[in-house]
Amino acid sequence: MHLLRRNRRLRNSEAIRALVRETTISADDFLVPLFVVEGSGIQQEIPSMPGYYRYSLDLLKKEVKELWSLGLKSVLLFVKVPDNLKDNKGTEALNADGLMQRAIKTVKEVAPDMLVMTDVALDPYSSYGHDGIVEDGYIVNDKTTEVLAQMSLSHAQAGADFVAPSDMMDGRILAIRELLEKEKFVNTGIMSYSAKYASAFYGPFRDALDSAPGFGDKKTYQMDVANRDEAIKETLMDIDEGADIVMVKPGLCYLDIVRDIKNVVDVPVAVYQVSGEYAMLKAAAEKGWLDHDAVMMEQVMAIKRAGANIIASYFAKDVVKLLS
Repeated sequence: MHLLRRNRRLRNSEAIRALVRETTISADDFLVPLFVVEGSGIQQEIPSMPGYYRYSLDLLKKEVKELWSLGLKSVLLFVKVPDNLKDNKGTEALNADGLMQRAIKTVKEVAPDMLVMTDVALDPYSSYGHDGIVEDGYIVNDKTTEVLAQMSLSHAQAGADFVAPSDMMDGRILAIRELLEKEKFVNTGIMSYSAKYASAFYGPFRDALDSAPGFGDKKTYQMDVANRDEAIKETLMDIDEGADIVMVKPGLCYLDIVRDIKNVVDVPVAVYQVSGEYAMLKAAAEKGWLDHDAVMMEQVMAIKRAGANIIASYFAKDVVKLLS
């Protein structure tokens, strides 16, 4: 038998495999989520996310410097708000001297060129643990979007490069964009969680921020996990309203959605590899059931191969260290 085409010729060595590889991973692909708490000297491991931590502002400086030294140039900030500052109006979210606003300034102080994105949602600030204002047991939309726009402006004023609305309220991208334009923050970008599903994979994250809903669930505003076409509709609407980057969340179970969206949009697509995905691999590796590093690399490769331009991942540091 004389085969004229043998595909295995392009797999015979690492050199040729690397030369013809279609998808590659680098530090430039990653957005690093960071959890911030009040206090000092705090580096507190999250029990359901082994190896991942909450940082007080003083130790946040050290972490940001390390990220920058590894070539990781973009962070996404989340804050754990003390219970006594939570209410049903998002009052603390608009505090110019609030934890988020101080965290933004802290990152910029130690790494001025670090790209700072900020979470925009009310659940960390809500006494109900929901992403919006609650009236008669219902999460109201339009009053929430007004607060989210003011929250975004506050982040921009503190120095954020991008705001990242993760709430899934209707019309919030337009409300945020219009207010930022009105207040002359024309260069502040918006990364919209455009296709955020009401997923069961978020549990460890809610532990990290103490932001689990106090009643019911989030299915009246986050997307039904069964829906596909709706994701494209939501994403195109966000782009029309002024989103600069769109996101799919979670990651691995939704790579079909990533590819669908990538095929129809002309803006960068981000994917959030969420806490549940992180925790599952950590747990399986601890049991010796999976090769942690091999599976981690396969996962992030799959996310990028599906079409992601940006990967928000708790594995970012581990991946970059392995690459180097």
